[in-house]
Amino acid sequence: MQSALYEAEHEDFRAMVRGFLATEVVPHHAAWEEAGQVDRSVWLKAGAQGLLGTDVSEEHGGGGVRDFRYNAIIAAEVSRVGASGLGFTLHNDVVGPYLTQLCTEEQQARWLPGFVSGQLITAIAMSEPGAGSDLQGLTTTAVRDGDDWVLNGSKTFITNGLMADLVLVVARTDPEAGARGFSLLAVERGMPGFGRGRKLEKIGLKAQDTAELFFEDVRVPAANLVGTEGHGFFHLMDNLPQERLSIAAVAVAASRIVLDLTVSYCKERTAFGRPIGAFQNTRFELAEMHTEVTIAEHYLEKSILEHNAGRFTVEDAAMAKWWTTELQKRVVDRCLQLHGGYGYMLEYPVAKAFLDSRVQTIYGGTTEIMKEIIGRSLGV
Repeated sequence: MQSALYEAEHEDFRAMVRGFLATEVVPHHAAWEEAGQVDRSVWLKAGAQGLLGTDVSEEHGGGGVRDFRYNAIIAAEVSRVGASGLGFTLHNDVVGPYLTQLCTEEQQARWLPGFVSGQLITAIAMSEPGAGSDLQGLTTTAVRDGDDWVLNGSKTFITNGLMADLVLVVARTDPEAGARGFSLLAVERGMPGFGRGRKLEKIGLKAQDTAELFFEDVRVPAANLVGTEGHGFFHLMDNLPQERLSIAAVAVAASRIVLDLTVSYCKERTAFGRPIGAFQNTRFELAEMHTEVTIAEHYLEKSILEHNAGRFTVEDAAMAKWWTTELQKRVVDRCLQLHGGYGYMLEYPVAKAFLDSRVQTIYGGTTEIMKEIIGRSLGV
């Protein structure tokens, strides 16, 4: 089935993204994986090319177009070349809405130009050593003291953690208020007491900067409160659907890419005198995966249109996130099996895809949490 999601301007944008990745990312990604993070210069180049802040107002240097199709194109093209170290989707899809929708005009003037240019790399700090998907279990605190908030606590598994210049930190500002006791504070590089721990070693996403963050009596100006005091939990709930849609976009694109590679491999690799794709079992495996990925592509396209129209719900996002990421995990595993021993060799893209895909069912809310959200929406 032919996709009707993208128009001419989107395909022009896709061509530009592909050209950028081919020139500025692919030749360097292996070295970045060795280093454990990408070179900061790629952020500046991405900003100059218009890959950051497509939905930020033109006044602040952005593209001025709020259309998630552009975000989905970036996610798909980054996945196509296996550039799992780039933190652009976290920057654009997760942090971006907080800055464009919740920040004051003064805050936007301070932060958005750098956000768009790549000079200001962003992160969001939710997960803690003792709390992940259960946001109400967070223990990081912020106490008001005059014109400042005094922030204490720690965060972990933070994407862009070492490179980030601006980190949105979820902190408990009223321990007696339950869900209404959380606020979002923007912590900036260089604030006294703001420390970064070790670069976390992961089984996949080797070039992605993932770190621990520590806050010891960090004095955050009251002017760095993002959104409404006490509404941090609700701000997170409002923005999590787009984050989960972004993860789903990566999952679907990655599934299609590894499947296409495997189909080509099965046409070329021979066993017992004929291509392994000629065996019925292989054809059935490929047929099943092709069908499932195609269905996921159509659900994703519908989700993107619903999101653009403002109708994409928390439950819709939960369904998209858990189904597509579990599909990705399943497809990559089956494709590796079809590669045989070569699938276990890191020189083959399927091996890297296997390692990079595993976290997809965990971050952004685990599969189990997604099912809980959907189940509650059914009244059970």
